[in-house]
This record gives sequence, C-alpha cells and structure tokens, in this order.
Amino acid sequence: MKTNIQLRYSAHPDDVKNWGTEQLRKEHLVTPLFEDNTVNMVYSLYDRMVAGGAKPVGEPLRLEPVDEVKAAFFLHRREIGIFNVGGPGKVTAGDKVFELKYKEALYLGSGDREVMFESLDINHPALFYFNSATAHRNYPDRKVTGDDCITAELGSMEAANHRIIKKMIVREVLETCQLQMGMTGLKPGSVWNTMPPHTHGRRMEVYFYFEVPEGNAVCHFMGQPSETRHIWMKNNEAVLSPQWSIHAATATSNYTFIWGMAGENLDYGDQDFFKQTDLR
Repeated sequence: MKTNIQLRYSAHPDDVKNWGTEQLRKEHLVTPLFEDNTVNMVYSLYDRMVAGGAKPVGEPLRLEPVDEVKAAFFLHRREIGIFNVGGPGKVTAGDKVFELKYKEALYLGSGDREVMFESLDINHPALFYFNSATAHRNYPDRKVTGDDCITAELGSMEAANHRIIKKMIVREVLETCQLQMGMTGLKPGSVWNTMPPHTHGRRMEVYFYFEVPEGNAVCHFMGQPSETRHIWMKNNEAVLSPQWSIHAATATSNYTFIWGMAGENLDYGDQDFFKQTDLR
C-alpha cells in the first residue's frame, strides 16, 4: 500500500483575487482521490480539515499516522467521517468492523486504534471518501445509512435545482466535536446546488463531486461574492471552500456531492446568504 499527503495553506481573499486558474486549482482542488491500493489525502490549514480517499484492491489499506498529525495514531486527536462511493467494503477500527454499502457512512470518534479500509469484492472495489477534523474528546463510533439520516427535499425543476439533501453526520443524528457531513443529490434536469450562494464565516467546507456522468463536468464557484472565481471539476474530485468563500456549483448534467464542514459550531443553518443579483 501507499500513502500520499499534501499540505495546503490557507489564503487571504485579497491574494486569491490575483490568482490565475492554475494556482487556484493547485491550492484548492483535491485530486486524485482514488488510486489502486493507495490512500490519498490533503491536510488543509482551513480549520485543519483533512480530505482524502482510499481504494483497496486485493489488500487492506491502513489510515497512516502521517507526519502532519504528530501522533502515533491518525485518530489520536481527530474524528473522521467516511463515505463509501464504490463497491461493498468494510472499515476496521480497532476491534470493531463496519461493513459499508454504496452511499453508507461511518463516523469514528477520536482514540488510539488502527483504522483499515478493505474491499469485499476485488472486481468492484470500494471507494472510501473521508473528511477528518481535530477533536477535543471522544464520541461513539456509528454507522449511518439512508434510513438513519435527516432527509430534506429542496428547490424546483423550474429553477434547475431540485435536490435531495441527506444530513448524515450532523448533531441531530449523532454527536461529534466539530465535523459535519452529508450528501446532496440533484434530480435529472437539475444542475444548480446551493443557490442562492452562501458563506460560512464560522466553518470551512469541502465539496466532493461524484456520479458525474462520463463526458460531463462540474463548475464549482468560489471566492468572495464581489470577486467570484470558478474551478472546473470532473467525477470523483473534491474542492476546498474557505470560510470567506461562497459555495455553489452547476454542471452539464445532474450529479451528487458530499459536503463536509468543520469549524466553530455545529449549527447546520449557520449561513450567510447572498442574492444572485449581487454576485460579481
């Protein structure tokens, strides 16, 4: 197995105004995530969030205690949320084993134990996408399925943003220190997510886009409302959204994305919205 880790620094919005496409992508795009028998991750200085992916093919993969966490175990002072977006798989955390089907999630609280990723079908390997945030105490591990989450239906076909939001790792479902994660699926014919756009002054966010049909692309919008920027993305890629940045996207087809947040509070509705007509 192999582990790759990248360190990403936080940036001032006045600096980002002067960046071209290449630097914007270099600092905020998280790719590749899934490579055979490899754990890829980015350690971001935006709220010290880690975003990563693991693809075990014929052998289990260990969540390594990379140098950036300065601990003997990755979860020594961290919590983690894991989504399976591939074939059937399992996650072993110490002496506990959790089997995850497609679109099922797992929360692991902080604590010293080995974490292993494994596929149950070598011909259809699991794809484990994860976010990890610092944690000041331990909360119980828990698997979360579509039956356990809070589901909301928002938007409309007329506005091209008819979507289903599944809040899976949120305080109304389970206890966490600061991590929140969920999944939003766009209905056929809808392409806009999170519109009107908003910022999270108290939290950063990571968007992971998947179920993007072959030959299609997602345009993720970021930057300050008066100085917007965009990043074109493909299937199975993630993007870091700073606290001062808007969160919004459109695409050439409907798609699904996993959102993950970390920061000052656990209030899902703590957002500052902006009118579409005020964007520049």
